[in-house]
Amino acid sequence: MKMISGVRIFISMLMFLLISVGSNAQCAMCRASLENNVSNGNIGIAAGINFGILYMFVMPYTVIGVIAFFWYRASKKNRDNEFVKRPLAR
Repeated sequence: MKMISGVRIFISMLMFLLISVGSNAQCAMCRASLENNVSNGNIGIAAGINFGILYMFVMPYTVIGVIAFFWYRASKKNRDNEFVKRPLAR
């Protein structure tokens, strides 16, 4: 039963990764505003919005990485404490 469930999850993830829908990273209003500013020679606003998009992209991964680090550190500390408390087998 677990093997079938694992296969279903694998196939679902594979289909999810292979079937992608093209999407625009910006809404229509942002895109029109940026195209207008870039065509007028002002690239500062476009660079700022692109930096904001990258910032929003990176932050969830950073949060997950920090949580994973503290989880790993806590589990390693618990494992080390358990190892020290065990009596030696003679």
